[in-house]
Amino acid sequence: MIFGLVLSSAFLFSQQKELKVLFVGNSYTWGYNLAHIVSLISEETSTLLVTRKSVIGGADLGEHWKGGRELETKKIIAEGDFDIVVLQDFSMSAIHTPDSLLKYVRLFAEYNTSYGAQTYLFNTWAREKVPQYQAEIDALYQQAASENNAIRVPVGSAWQLALELRPSVDLFTSDGSHPNELGTMLSASVFVRSLCGELPELIPTLYRIEDAYGETVRLMNHNPEDAEFCKRIARQVFESDQE
Repeated sequence: MIFGLVLSSAFLFSQQKELKVLFVGNSYTWGYNLAHIVSLISEETSTLLVTRKSVIGGADLGEHWKGGRELETKKIIAEGDFDIVVLQDFSMSAIHTPDSLLKYVRLFAEYNTSYGAQTYLFNTWAREKVPQYQAEIDALYQQAASENNAIRVPVGSAWQLALELRPSVDLFTSDGSHPNELGTMLSASVFVRSLCGELPELIPTLYRIEDAYGETVRLMNHNPEDAEFCKRIARQVFESDQE
C-alpha cells in the first residue's frame, strides 16, 4: 500500500503541468509572501504555479500602468511569457475610484491578452471596520471581469464567509486592513483553488524556502485546524459562486 501511494504521487508529479503567474499589486499581495505561499500549496496539485510579483506598497493599477515609482510591470509582462497575470488594485479603489479601477483593468486586460496571458482579478476584502462595503467591492470586480473576459478570484467573499462561520477568527493585522498570516493563508487557498481548479487533500501547516545561501527561511506556520478551515472556506466559496 505504501509503495502504491508513493508510485501514485510520483506519477502525479510527472504529469504536473506548469503555469507562470505574475501578481501585480501592493502590500496586500506582498504581505506575508502571498505569491510564494500560492506556489508552495500548488506543489501538491496537478498544476504547479510558478509565481513572480511586481508590487510596491500603496500602489494602484494606474501607477503600475504608467510606471510610477520605478515600477516596470508592463515590461515584466512583455518579457515574462506569463500564462496568467493577477491584478490587485488599491484596497479602497472599488469604493472611492471605481472608474479608475475599471479603466486600468481594461487597459491591462488588453495588454495581457496581446502577450498571451489570461487576466485574473484579485477581488479584495472590505476593511475590518467597514464590512458593509464587501457587496459593493464584489459587484465592481464582477463588472470588471465580465467586461474584460477576466476571471474574478473571490478572496473578499471568502473572508466574509470565514467571518460569518467563525466570528472570532482573526484575519487582519492591527491596522484592520492588511492580512495577517492566517488571512494570507486563506487568500492563498482561494487563489490555488481558482488557478489550479483544485486544492490538495492535505494543506501543509509549515512553509519554508531556502535563500540564495542555502539558509532556511520560515514563511508561515499554522495549526492543522486553521489550515483545514482555510481549505473548507476556499472550496465552499466557489460552490456558492456556481449556484
